[in-house]
Amino acid sequence: MTREKWEAIKGKVLDAGKVIDKGSEHFDEEGGVDIDFIEFESPIGKIRLELIEKPLVLGKKTIYSHRGGSDTGVEYLYSPTEKSSRLGIYKWDDAQDGWLEINAEKFSFSEML
Repeated sequence: MTREKWEAIKGKVLDAGKVIDKGSEHFDEEGGVDIDFIEFESPIGKIRLELIEKPLVLGKKTIYSHRGGSDTGVEYLYSPTEKSSRLGIYKWDDAQDGWLEINAEKFSFSEML
């Protein structure tokens, strides 16, 4: 998902006038994750679309020692300039009182507006 495609999708939702909430969030873990989201009412219920952008993983390094009982860990090396992005699609579930992820391949955006 590119930023241009995301802006086009977000524009269609805004034009439909069914927006409940929109905004962005930043998390420092995993090298810095940025989430831009929009929530709207659709014929199947509340839908949340997210553009999730995080730094590209360039490599990983396993940290361990040869002493018995010592911990091991993995340290990731993130790109300072390149980012990967994906589209997250969620539907509100009243029974679980939370968002359930929808398979993006089965999602038809034109039917949601």
